[in-house]
Amino acid sequence: PLKYYVYNICDHRQCYEEVQSQAISYTTGVPAVIGAMLMLTGKWRAAGVFNVEEFDAEPFMEKLNIHGLPWNETFEPVVVE
Repeated sequence: PLKYYVYNICDHRQCYEEVQSQAISYTTGVPAVIGAMLMLTGKWRAAGVFNVEEFDAEPFMEKLNIHGLPWNETFEPVVVE
């Protein structure tokens, strides 16, 4: 078995200073906007009904870095208790 984690750390104070909102609003809104952009540009478009997980993740992950939600990845996560 392989454990692989992709995660983002968003600072509440920094987020509030930038957009006058809590980080939870930012981390909820930005991915939705990126998904809409990918649909409108045709990168996430196909005939039928699809879940976002079925589309290519690479353009989405790239846009997260550009639009303020940089991500990290690890194959050996440290569990915080």
